[in-house]
Amino acid sequence: MSARVLITRPLPEAVLAAARRDFDVEVRQSTAFMAADEMVAALREFDAVLPTLGDNFNAEILGAAEPLRCRLLANFGVGYNHIDVLAATGLDIAVSNTPGAVTDATADIAMTLILMTARRAGEGERLVRADKWRGWHPTQLLGLHVSGKRLGVIGMGRIGQAIARRAHFGFGMEVSYWNRSAKTLDFPAGRCDSIEALAAHVDVLVVALPGAPQTHHMVATSCFSAMQPHAIFVNIARGDIVDEAALIDALQAGEIAGAGLDVYEYEPDVPAALRAMENVTLLPHLGTNSLEVRTEMGLMAVDNLRAFFAGKALPNPV
Repeated sequence: MSARVLITRPLPEAVLAAARRDFDVEVRQSTAFMAADEMVAALREFDAVLPTLGDNFNAEILGAAEPLRCRLLANFGVGYNHIDVLAATGLDIAVSNTPGAVTDATADIAMTLILMTARRAGEGERLVRADKWRGWHPTQLLGLHVSGKRLGVIGMGRIGQAIARRAHFGFGMEVSYWNRSAKTLDFPAGRCDSIEALAAHVDVLVVALPGAPQTHHMVATSCFSAMQPHAIFVNIARGDIVDEAALIDALQAGEIAGAGLDVYEYEPDVPAALRAMENVTLLPHLGTNSLEVRTEMGLMAVDNLRAFFAGKALPNPV
């Protein structure tokens, strides 16, 4: 008998077809985050769950669901800060994710946010849409010239390296980074001893850390205080890596020049203070928003399901 699998959001049809070839699949049709009672029921009724961002499988939910039927949470996405991995493994539930598939698409969004924020493109578009643009003049919406500037990357994993390559080879940017361990890279980059030291050195600071309990609020007041007043901050990782209140304070105080955000601490809630600031570029978590990438992510999650129920090692264990 096929394993019973719940897919918690609608996914591309190619992914659903692949999953249905091997499993008894139920697809939850809502695009909203799962409610607590839904998660408890899923853990009791399915052999595996394919969840994603916002499906908060925390220790309380996992404990409330005992006795459990679920043996695998095959996460759709790289970040897994919505899953308490320690609690899950303690209950003999394996956890997997989908790294690699998202790398280039997320790096592209990082460059989009860097350019939009540095060149004040969001402000410019709003000016045109409001029919308030009165023509070109030499001092209108002057921003930061990105080419040749200094880029700082917090977290030099796959995505961090992809961002750095685009910035270095495409825009001639000087790359520095902070990472727990030194990296062997195929482009020149200097490693800083701390996030604060990196922040003080660069013109553009990008967060590319994985979402996990260990990275919660890793970027906070001390980081923003160290940044230069003309510098911009970009987050394409996970919202709760950044102390959002500290970021708002830094922007309102003029400690930094602007921010480009694709993720938020209490997503989908975006603070009114951020929405009110013209020097902040806000995107609705577009990092992997392409059919090709979402399909590849889903197929990777299905591969994890197949391996697990075939008694093989997970291709992408957390």
